[in-house]
Amino acid sequence: MKRDYAITFFYYPDIHAVTDFYERVLGFELVLDQGLARIYRIAPNSYFGIVDGNRGHLRHQDRSAVLLTIVAEDVEGWHARLDELGVSGLTEVRRGTYCDHFFFEDPAGYALEIQRFHNPDVAGLFR
Repeated sequence: MKRDYAITFFYYPDIHAVTDFYERVLGFELVLDQGLARIYRIAPNSYFGIVDGNRGHLRHQDRSAVLLTIVAEDVEGWHARLDELGVSGLTEVRRGTYCDHFFFEDPAGYALEIQRFHNPDVAGLFR
């Protein structure tokens, strides 16, 4: 069966406490505000949502084992911006086997990563 796109949702005790982070700091485009959820466009056909974990399908957890990875060519530019804004949990840019990347946290402690595949053949698998 055909799939058109996916939306990943994170659950929070208070989504208003993280909206500024996703809208201003990361610059995600708000596509739909449903009241108990807000859905953002990260890139063409790439979506992310935040949900009121008191009213949504799932309940928020104090600590989550999930990671949202954003693929971007300008890893160093993203790192400099987030460092300038004092984003929590910011690591140094690291060179891994497949990608250059770094990690950070949103205001509620969810883990995020910015990465760039350094092998053009690997990067091409996702275009």
